[in-house]
Amino acid sequence: MQPSADSLHLGNYLGALTNWVSMQDEFNAYYMIVDLHAITVPQDPTELRNNTRRTAAQYIAAGIDPKKSSLFIQSQVPAHAQLAWVLNCITGFGEANRMTQFKDKSQKAGADSASVGLFTYPILQAADILLYQPKKVPVGEDQRQHLELTRDLAMRFNSRFGDTFTVPEAHILKETAKIYDLQNPTAKMSKSNEPKGTINIMDDSSVTVKKIKGSVTDTDGEIRFDAENKPGVSNLLGIYSAVTGTSIAELEQSLSGKGYGDLKSDVADAVISVIEPIRVRATELLANTKELDAMLASGANRANEIAEKTLASVYDKIGFIPRS
Repeated sequence: MQPSADSLHLGNYLGALTNWVSMQDEFNAYYMIVDLHAITVPQDPTELRNNTRRTAAQYIAAGIDPKKSSLFIQSQVPAHAQLAWVLNCITGFGEANRMTQFKDKSQKAGADSASVGLFTYPILQAADILLYQPKKVPVGEDQRQHLELTRDLAMRFNSRFGDTFTVPEAHILKETAKIYDLQNPTAKMSKSNEPKGTINIMDDSSVTVKKIKGSVTDTDGEIRFDAENKPGVSNLLGIYSAVTGTSIAELEQSLSGKGYGDLKSDVADAVISVIEPIRVRATELLANTKELDAMLASGANRANEIAEKTLASVYDKIGFIPRS
């Protein structure tokens, strides 16, 4: 995740972090805060440093264990930028131009203001992956195109220079509830949306309760899941189900005959019970940044050991002379 805000939101937690936590016991996992990706758009340096630490603290507070996994900051492993340059040089311009997320983001900001870094960030993302020779990469459906580019670049390099990279497979994350904006329940919850519609992990509980109680519903008063005709109510039911593990059908039955006020109160209580411990633990970690930085440095050292081996092999294959 990019450190582009001072808090992760509920969609980040339910859509990615919960999966990552469970994967630590099954895989040799590498998780990073991608600050190199963050600067593809303008960033305030002080905010970037703060947000990077806050993102890392929330990873750990949500259950990412630095003793089980390599948790690190992307910029602290120089091989990411170094391999990205090599991969840039074997990527076709048309190939990069077909990346749909660049088109979406550049259209929103205006093509003239979009940076070259934003254009090439899928190639940096490919370097992020290939450095660690992974067999599997956890992705959602919206990242399939970028993983296909990664696979293409790995196979192209292997074909030109000899077997170097493992060609990774997609590890499609288990289906999770799609978490939508509280004020615009047809749009996914996002850092860039209206603040009133986003449940932030680091918000005070009173703020979270106020947002949920002020969420958009409808006028017919019936609590049932109907994403097309009742998106607001359906979103609240989806959130309630995701944080409690109770099926939507069971929730509909338990809330039968009750009003939207009851639904919102129940959802608020359930959400707070999950995210409040994360916020408290993250706040504790942020109170001692030296200790937090040391954890991240340790993760970077472990990651760097693997990344440097891959980079050395790449540099040798393409004909660079090693420093003696």
